[in-house]
Amino acid sequence: MSILLTEAERNGLGTSLPAWTLAKGGKAIGRTIRFKDFNEAWGFMNRVALLAEGLGHHPDWSNVWNTVSIELSTHDAGGLTDLDVKLAKAIDALLA
Repeated sequence: MSILLTEAERNGLGTSLPAWTLAKGGKAIGRTIRFKDFNEAWGFMNRVALLAEGLGHHPDWSNVWNTVSIELSTHDAGGLTDLDVKLAKAIDALLA
């Protein structure tokens, strides 16, 4: 089971995950990414889906044309965990 991040760890995420913001009162992190078009956004979502499946951890997300909004939280742990951070870093690596 994943371990909930401490308040200090949550507050320090701006350093390691600068493109992500705290959401839901610190129980989640979110990011919105804009792409060239729908095909590029959908291709990105497919790559994230493979990452998420490999980790056994799936994002709450949506896609509207060229924009993908992602929110990560570990629901069974009741908030933000190390697994969310791991998935966020993997998502960021896809965009590098």
